[in-house]
Amino acid sequence: MQASQRSQVPGFEVMSILARIAELRTAGEDIISLTAGEPGSGAPPEVNAAAARLHEQNTVLNYSPALGIMPLREAIAEHYRRWYDVEVPAERVAVTTGSSGAFVLNFLAAFDAGERVALARPGYPAYRNILASLGAEVVDLDCGPEVRFQPTPEQLDAEVAANGPISGLMLASPANPTGTMVGRDQLAALTDWCQQNSVQLISDEIYHGITFEQPGVSALEVSSEAAVVSSFSKYWGMPGWRLGWTVLPQHLVDPVSRLAGNVALCPPHGSQLAAVEAFSADSMAFAEAQLDDYAAARTLVLDALEEIGWDQVAPADGAFYVYARIGSHLEEHDDAASYCTALLERAGVAVVPGTDFDPVNGQEWVRLSLAPGSAAVAEGLDRIRRFHAQ
Repeated sequence: MQASQRSQVPGFEVMSILARIAELRTAGEDIISLTAGEPGSGAPPEVNAAAARLHEQNTVLNYSPALGIMPLREAIAEHYRRWYDVEVPAERVAVTTGSSGAFVLNFLAAFDAGERVALARPGYPAYRNILASLGAEVVDLDCGPEVRFQPTPEQLDAEVAANGPISGLMLASPANPTGTMVGRDQLAALTDWCQQNSVQLISDEIYHGITFEQPGVSALEVSSEAAVVSSFSKYWGMPGWRLGWTVLPQHLVDPVSRLAGNVALCPPHGSQLAAVEAFSADSMAFAEAQLDDYAAARTLVLDALEEIGWDQVAPADGAFYVYARIGSHLEEHDDAASYCTALLERAGVAVVPGTDFDPVNGQEWVRLSLAPGSAAVAEGLDRIRRFHAQ
């Protein structure tokens, strides 16, 4: 007996680092972790209060409809009207078990095994790993500093001319790990290219709200055929609630509904009931207030880059990451993985090597998370400075 071929996908390196952090902390070590994209604020108080009422009132939590409870789907649709001035019927909103559930459902509904799906490299590793496990052919678009780490229609034209048609494009703005964003004109150009070439665009917008220069543009503002994925995990600080959503083009609504009922039955019922409060005025104000601390942490890192010897930094327009090349430190360390190991073991500060996000060039890059907040980032940077001074 042996495991399936589809299960032979790489693990997520950050999880191994988190396990090592836990070991060191258990041994009494003081570790500053600037690794995972986990907001330190927690959920808005109104959401927590709603969850507490469910337990106080002994609310029975059973299965919900496969695409989620209608009050939450309606609240999400209203959110798109308020934030983006886009009319989205609640019937096109599917609540999912985190954004991860949304990716699985969209990929299953949109692509058959063997179809080619393009995505930017560097990028979030779960895109490629889920697609590969489902039998899709992942098409890497090498998106470096010269294209601001985002795909272009010209790259897509070149890929199709060289290797044949593609069926899908996975886009992220703001992106993980780079934080770069796609502006309205470029997004319109990409959606037009997809429509002209019968390519399904899936837009990851889970970091919307966490932007520093200008707000994110939703693919729904320029196309009714894009599938948009978002989540309560980042802006609302609710990763452990395992709740996300996808806004679907009409042709994917019924396929996703049928798949959702089989894959997960439904998203967590209690999380859904409480999450309706995430869109209240107080909850939105609470979430927005966290942005000031992310911005302060971002400034600390950007101001320290020259001193700590990191270069070619990606423009951190949004999300809560800084992605940078470790530059001259490659003379002392073989690659980013060994550099990160040395930082953790000798300085007690953890960042993530770029190999999770870019299997080709990531060995020279690291990702630092701003999510723990400015105080943790300031202490982490001090430790990095002392490490380099040794």
